[in-house]
Amino acid sequence: MEWEEEIEERIEIVCNDHNNDDHMMNQKQPLLLRRRINNSSQQAIVGANICPIQSLDYELIENDLLKQDWRSRTKVEIYQYVVLKWSLALLIGLITGFVGFFNNLGVENIAGFKLLLTNNLMLKQKYHEAFAAYVACNMILGAAAAALCAYIAPAAAGSGIPEVKAYLNGIDAHSILAPSTLFVKIFGSILGVAGGFVVGKEGPMVHTGACIANLLGQGGSRKYRLTWKWLRYFKNDRDRRDLITCGAAAGVTAAFRAPVGGVLFALEEAASWWRSALLWRTFFTTAVVAVVLRSFIQFCHQGGGKCGLFGEGGLIMFDVNSAKPSYTTFDLLTVIFLGVIGGLMGSLYNYLVDKVLRTYTGINERGPIFKILLVMIISIVTSCIRFGLPLLSKCVPCPGECPSPPTAGFSIHYDNFQCPPNHYNDLSSLLFTTNDDAIRNLFSNGSDSANAGFQLSTLIIFFVAIYLLGIVTYGVAIPSGLFIPVILAGASYGRLIGTVLDQFTVLDTGLFALLGAASFLGGTMRMTVSLCVILLELTDNLLMLPLVMLVLLISKTVADCFNKGVYDQIVEFKGLPYMEAHAEPYMRNLVAGDVVSGPLFSFCGIEKVGNIVHALKVTKHHGFPVIDEPPLTDSPELCGLVLRSHLLVLLKHKTLFTRERVLTGSTIMNKVKASDFAKPGLGRGIIRVEDLDISQEDMEMFVDLHPITNTSPYTVVETMSLAKAALLFRELGLRHLLVVPKKPGRPPIVGILTRHDFMSEYILGLFPNLNQD
Repeated sequence: MEWEEEIEERIEIVCNDHNNDDHMMNQKQPLLLRRRINNSSQQAIVGANICPIQSLDYELIENDLLKQDWRSRTKVEIYQYVVLKWSLALLIGLITGFVGFFNNLGVENIAGFKLLLTNNLMLKQKYHEAFAAYVACNMILGAAAAALCAYIAPAAAGSGIPEVKAYLNGIDAHSILAPSTLFVKIFGSILGVAGGFVVGKEGPMVHTGACIANLLGQGGSRKYRLTWKWLRYFKNDRDRRDLITCGAAAGVTAAFRAPVGGVLFALEEAASWWRSALLWRTFFTTAVVAVVLRSFIQFCHQGGGKCGLFGEGGLIMFDVNSAKPSYTTFDLLTVIFLGVIGGLMGSLYNYLVDKVLRTYTGINERGPIFKILLVMIISIVTSCIRFGLPLLSKCVPCPGECPSPPTAGFSIHYDNFQCPPNHYNDLSSLLFTTNDDAIRNLFSNGSDSANAGFQLSTLIIFFVAIYLLGIVTYGVAIPSGLFIPVILAGASYGRLIGTVLDQFTVLDTGLFALLGAASFLGGTMRMTVSLCVILLELTDNLLMLPLVMLVLLISKTVADCFNKGVYDQIVEFKGLPYMEAHAEPYMRNLVAGDVVSGPLFSFCGIEKVGNIVHALKVTKHHGFPVIDEPPLTDSPELCGLVLRSHLLVLLKHKTLFTRERVLTGSTIMNKVKASDFAKPGLGRGIIRVEDLDISQEDMEMFVDLHPITNTSPYTVVETMSLAKAALLFRELGLRHLLVVPKKPGRPPIVGILTRHDFMSEYILGLFPNLNQD
């Protein structure tokens, strides 16, 4: 059974409060961030604020209290724990599925009302009023989304995938999974997407699923008076990590209706640790999401208008393209060319996004008003492009009679816009609609004469507009995903190439759009397996599997020659100390003892209370070695590691103090339980050493640390290669790695390795002459 009661109090940190770990110094910070903070604590950008961060305890803390708790558990309690795990997975799937449907419902109704209002004014030849109404609606929606992010939850801005990825790697930042972030992520995403921004709801849905899982796993939030005692069972980071992995996979499923793709996304991109038991629960969660979404969508389609302007239910493209894939050798060469183009364009896209993020950070940090103003400026620019460019486009005769505008839903290929009767504006059908419908139009069957309506000039203009708008929009203070802008840009140049080569290829232009989207996704996000499955589940076109695989592999290979994936770049830009799955080559030239930082604070097995209080006050370390000395042992021996939060809890129980240096482990274990040290969720008060009521008399007393000491911490010898130590640290999900001497006769511990000791900036600061090649 995977059961643990990790006993560290979660500190709900406040931005710009430098209450953090000395062991986690500043390393992979962007230049802007490094100029503003000192090097004594680890900090990162959360929203537009600079906040302290902490490592999470994914290690099993094996102390005497936990072992006693294990021995006392009955079979009923064990089964209860297992059932609760699956029950939480079910709840995560149900709630995330409902939120995904609510997101689609909100976006399609709000955007549908806005577009119908504008279209009705244009049909009456009131073009100026139509433009004013369109811009005003978009500005109001954008300002509302920005206000939510600026004033309620700054951590909700952006995609959220980098933050979830960092959390699953072992990094806890301020409010990234808080209830307020969940609220803003849901409603801000609806407002932002409906407001016409070139953003998607897919990234925010991943973040939303993770927030839902975190809220359930910690049993609610005391801060917002949302608590459920029967859910307060997973009081450790390890179980919460598994739940949040399920939540991230559920978010992808809710966004794309791709349950297998959601599992693979969590495995390939989000999670840093994986095992077979987690695979089963994640798959179960995504299956529940798919069933919930399908049920709600069928209800709307059969409800006779009960869901308002609800159309296709988000990014669902079943039966969009009915062409059967068949290809020749020339088509394979064209696909290879698409992959190369996708890799080049994707790496350029990542480079420009990074530059824009650095520029926007300087604007956003000036305050909430500047965040909202920036969003409104981008909204005006986007609205002018979406409304103005179609006005400059030529009208095209319909191949027959143009269909009448719909009254419910607005997924139309023919957009009359300002054209005379029996004519349509092909650029308007891409720009003056929702992003999801634009993708459907690009993926539509090009061999069908009724749909062969995109001019080359239209595709070129649309590609340039979406490519640039996607870059300048990401980084503003609204929940914004990158999937949709990338799919739009990739599908446009894919269809463009398919149209140009239409006389030489047997592949449909709509299938070229799919391959173009795959190539650009591979070039920006550097994922292969999960993206391949997501696209195939989206389009329900398994026959395209070989070509999608080929184009993804080529685009990723080409793009990797220039820079990192977009999410990795954002993680690095934010200053999150992410542990990579591989060690840097120069680490092989160093040993663990080379990077251990000091001074090292340690405690005796039976320590004076005053010494503990002093150490807690003068340091911000979260882990302290415990060393047994004579007369308890013949010579100094390493007993284990004790956590700061455990010490704070122990010091609150003054009845455990003794006047003599004696072993009192049995007494302590009778008076306190492992649950007293368990890690609660967000919303509980901050435990500070200053809050302890320790008198001068208490300072002279002793306390036995053995019952709360982890007697089996992971250790490495000081001569171990730093590369091997880094891999061990990452694969085991550690927070502290103890370094012990190789030769006897020395103190039993050399130092402690933490996450910061493996960061490139810290190591190269110590050894600037290291060869990084």
